[in-house]
Amino acid sequence: MMKLYEKFADEIEEAVRRGVFAPGERVTSVRQASQQHGVSIKTVLHAYALLESRGILETRPQSGYFVRAKPPARVMARVAKRTIAAASEVDVSGLVLSTLRSIGAHDAVPFGSPYPDPEPFPWRRINQYANAIARRHASWNLIDDLPPGNPELIRQIARRYAENGVPVDPDEIVITVGATEAINLSLQAVAKPGDTVAVESPTYYAMLHAIERLGMRAIEVPTHPADGIDIDALAAIIARRKIAACMVMPNFQNPLGFQMPDERKRRLVELLSEHEIPVIENDVYHELYFGDARPSTLKNFDTKGLVLHCASFSKSLTASYRIGWAMPGRFRAQVEKLKFLNTLTTPSVPQVAIADYLRQDGYDRHLRRVRKLYRQQARIMMSMVERFFPPGTRTSTPQGGYVLWVELPPRVDSMKLYRAALECGITVGPGTMFSTRNAFSHFIRLNYSYPWTADSEAALQRLGTLATELDAHAKENDK
Repeated sequence: MMKLYEKFADEIEEAVRRGVFAPGERVTSVRQASQQHGVSIKTVLHAYALLESRGILETRPQSGYFVRAKPPARVMARVAKRTIAAASEVDVSGLVLSTLRSIGAHDAVPFGSPYPDPEPFPWRRINQYANAIARRHASWNLIDDLPPGNPELIRQIARRYAENGVPVDPDEIVITVGATEAINLSLQAVAKPGDTVAVESPTYYAMLHAIERLGMRAIEVPTHPADGIDIDALAAIIARRKIAACMVMPNFQNPLGFQMPDERKRRLVELLSEHEIPVIENDVYHELYFGDARPSTLKNFDTKGLVLHCASFSKSLTASYRIGWAMPGRFRAQVEKLKFLNTLTTPSVPQVAIADYLRQDGYDRHLRRVRKLYRQQARIMMSMVERFFPPGTRTSTPQGGYVLWVELPPRVDSMKLYRAALECGITVGPGTMFSTRNAFSHFIRLNYSYPWTADSEAALQRLGTLATELDAHAKENDK
């Protein structure tokens, strides 16, 4: 029969697992716990001593008992199992949410994260600008927030495009809450519920979410890992059915990482222009190129205003402020109106803070450091996957960004690998998230933006071992 102090210890451990007590946080004092729970001080002391032996709590002289800063593996495994149960019913939206939640669970290795490591980014400097702006303006006129956005930020964005050979009219730019809002507004401006939208396959799941949320249908177009969307296949689809819009990521596509060649960008825009089909260009990784020069955009080849270009600072400067923009061509008026109707405004202080940083600080110097770092870490991860994963594994060759697309042997189910990895405190992006057709079941996406350490190498080696074991098990079942 369980003793009283053991029962009380289990209750505290469960509270820690659920996040009631955070790592490093002081738990209830012995005397207070005794009073609140109606148990003796001796019972509380025994329970806390048991939790110390389990590695849940630690004692600090003259201060009390605290949750250990790094919970032990057994707690991590319990969190992982809870997440797996939530993801057992596989749908794209549910799987993405489950994966994102698991990434922050007790220092899980973030190979599955869609976000870059924030540490190399100048977010502290931008916060200083934001704090200074907030002190200067005790109150802010709501009119200053209205679309299209802060004039100085718009000017700085237009200047960067002009410096990189993309002629932009500042009056075309509409500031949004990240690129996700820019994509959603653009899609609303060019299509209606029930319409069909052509997308790359595989494609970034946020684009699939936008289509699903607006009651539209996605038709997937085969996409080459180096050349981008299959233009001939897209032309054949357009010939046999009505396509309201096309959504693509020509530069450092997530998850494939390619940079679409200029001639193919031109051909794509010409094909869609011929049929008067708008194209939404997601260009959030445009600053994270590994080559010598920033790549061209579909906007470079747009002569009819049919390219709705979307981007943000979230992947290159700071994700915490979620500042993005749309350049919607002939659909600018609709996008600005929809912005006003959907979210009314984008907060001004983050806009002004980023504008101040762009004007006064070394954005290009920061970007050079990040590009070099990502290029090095991409090579390391590709090399480690080749070394640790089962024979037959292949990877993409990213030209920019921070994600690697990994094709496993066909017998390896990426959802089984996803669950097994979570049990070990490792996250991955299973390939099923990148399609509505349950395709790419033996692919995973890995994030290489985080520092390469002995722990991350051990985690990748463990991931490779799990994949090898799944492959071997599938072989046995085939016999």
